[in-house]
Amino acid sequence: MSTLADLVRAQTDLDEADVDWLHRLVAEWQLVSDLSFADLVLCVATRSGSWLAVAHMRPTTAPTTLPEDVVGRTVPPAERHRVERAARDGHIVRDGEPEWRGDVPVRQEAVPVVRGSRVVAVLSRETHLAAARMPSQLELAYLTTAGELLQMVAEGAFPYATGDAPEHAPRAGDGLLRLDRTGHVVYASPNALSAYRRLGVPGDLLGAHLGTTVAGLTAAPGVLDEPRGSAALAAALRFHEPRESEVEAQGATVLLRAMPLLPGGQPRGALVLVRDVTELRSRDRQILGKDATIREIHHRVKNNLQTVAALLRLQARRMSDPAARSALEESVRRVASIAMVHETLSLALDERVGFDGIADRVLAMCGEVAAPESAVSVGRTGSFGVLAADVATPLSMVLTEVVQNAIEHAFPSGEGHVDVRVTRGPGRLAVSVVDDGRGLPDGFDLAASPRLGLQIVRTLVESELRGSITVRPRAGRGTQVLLEVPLGPS
Repeated sequence: MSTLADLVRAQTDLDEADVDWLHRLVAEWQLVSDLSFADLVLCVATRSGSWLAVAHMRPTTAPTTLPEDVVGRTVPPAERHRVERAARDGHIVRDGEPEWRGDVPVRQEAVPVVRGSRVVAVLSRETHLAAARMPSQLELAYLTTAGELLQMVAEGAFPYATGDAPEHAPRAGDGLLRLDRTGHVVYASPNALSAYRRLGVPGDLLGAHLGTTVAGLTAAPGVLDEPRGSAALAAALRFHEPRESEVEAQGATVLLRAMPLLPGGQPRGALVLVRDVTELRSRDRQILGKDATIREIHHRVKNNLQTVAALLRLQARRMSDPAARSALEESVRRVASIAMVHETLSLALDERVGFDGIADRVLAMCGEVAAPESAVSVGRTGSFGVLAADVATPLSMVLTEVVQNAIEHAFPSGEGHVDVRVTRGPGRLAVSVVDDGRGLPDGFDLAASPRLGLQIVRTLVESELRGSITVRPRAGRGTQVLLEVPLGPS
């Protein structure tokens, strides 16, 4: 399915600024559709002279008039005259008689979409008249506001030039307030009243000055909440810019979005959408608390592992048996590689880590423990990317063991190079550790190898990582260890 931008760029002469304006309109028009109780279809003039539907929105407050998708379709000849007239005259065109679609009467209006001084598209509003009934006060408030917003669309004043809809932006059904030019409430929907009662506002809001009411809310006994909501309302009324804010009081949190209404260039007050986000913010705080706890646990695990490594290192220095000292030093490296992962996780916002930094530290640690007279170099090509913690921890140990094994056993002369080559594709990670050393001994069998390090590697790869490991002679000289690790979706 082609996007709005794809259709506009492929079939019209509109520029990127026009496309951006249409995107801004589409980002806001669910509100207009809900307030209108009508479908909205965005149409643009093509290079061939026809009109093309490039976006469609259905209301959540009324039945749709267009159950089938119309995006990508050409406007029918019977409706084209209305669209062309709106584009030519720059005014909203309303037909007197409804159009019958089967047994359903549909009222159609064409609204020019103006950017600057140009009509860049036409918005068709299509209302399902069979669902119409005697309008209530709420419906009248909805329709009046929708008419004002559509007039602003035809005047180039909507969508707003500044301010994007916030995350979890309120919808009309969440709660709606109409303010006059002075900031007093002239209409409050039942849901809006319920939200304000949770904040501690008693009685009806009708006639109240909303900014003063918000500023007087208390978040705790004797402590005034920061009047951000009041400032947002004042900015919308005075500076004619949309503003968002959250108000907290009485243990409740309400999200406000104040939108100035300027049909005909004259301020008519503001539309204030209200959403009770108390439970949502409570969950956010719980998640943040859990994330902080998890990061603290990783930090403490890292500290404890570093303490264990320090004790093992101290014990190794006291050992007179070279074999025992070597075994303890290997344990130090294994513990240290796990500690690196936990250190990175303690700084992350989730259980995923950028593994390249960990890999480079592991390779540096392996190179540092080589004999002082050794001239073995270690390098990496390719990127591991971001890995889940349950992959990063065993992979760091595997990398430590394989690289350390190559440094200790592949270069009797003390000179050579170990290269870690990484290839990451969809759903898989391939790691190749190659050296230019003396190669594998005759009859080498990974499954029968008595070395503890290789046994650890095989167990981690097959059991923890659910992957495979292959050890084979390298073409020419040296050894290649190939790890294949499956990855979940990114």
